[in-house]
Amino acid sequence: MSVALVDSHCHLDASEFDADRAAVIDRAVAAGVTRQIVPAVTAAGWPKLREVCALAPGLHPAYGLHPMYLEQHRENHLPALQDWIERERPVAVGECGLDYFVEGLDPERQQHYFDAQLALAREFDLPVIVHARRAVDAVIAAIRRIGSLRGVVHSFSGSPEQARQLWQLGFLIGLGGPVTYDRANRLRRLAATMPLEYLLLETDAPDQPDAQIRGQRNEPARLSTVRDTIAGLRDIDADEIASITAANARRLFHLRAAP
Repeated sequence: MSVALVDSHCHLDASEFDADRAAVIDRAVAAGVTRQIVPAVTAAGWPKLREVCALAPGLHPAYGLHPMYLEQHRENHLPALQDWIERERPVAVGECGLDYFVEGLDPERQQHYFDAQLALAREFDLPVIVHARRAVDAVIAAIRRIGSLRGVVHSFSGSPEQARQLWQLGFLIGLGGPVTYDRANRLRRLAATMPLEYLLLETDAPDQPDAQIRGQRNEPARLSTVRDTIAGLRDIDADEIASITAANARRLFHLRAAP
């Protein structure tokens, strides 16, 4: 086996995996993915996510309220999230953030839930897993306003300057399937030149399949394709990418040595 990989963002609890979740986990381990961070999207999904992460070693839950599911969120979910974090001790708060791409998502309500979750991350000294789609500047502003935070902006699609601002604020960026597409020129340039100390690898499975499985269900075993793509863009050994990004994930999420 090559150097172990950490999938820093995988929705293993999604219904797309209900029929073969154990096999998906086995394939991930066989591909060298020994750790997965599994972020929540709604309060209703927290119990299932906890059960899924109890299925095997190396599955680590994060709890939060995703902006794309805004209509399912209620004000009482915020104190419930505080109680859940205190009781369950997850590795992160999230997935949370801002989405200005999907129409009909009230920006003010999004901001309310995002700010509250950032405050919880600060209170519990946990990293935050952030969704930022066409909203990177607004996310940066919120992180600055709340302060004393660390985390990752997953599936990063912003500019190099925005990436630098996030690094200065103590945030890493997650790259996954999109970087494998030849036409993703800006993203591939960033992957080729950014400081590796700020990089995490992810699949965002079952979403964002890589170029080799376009249109199919994604899964954490595909993380090796992301690793190999970035290694090729940088002309370095794939094991170096794996080693550095796994160390970054262990540091950010306070993970113990890989099983």
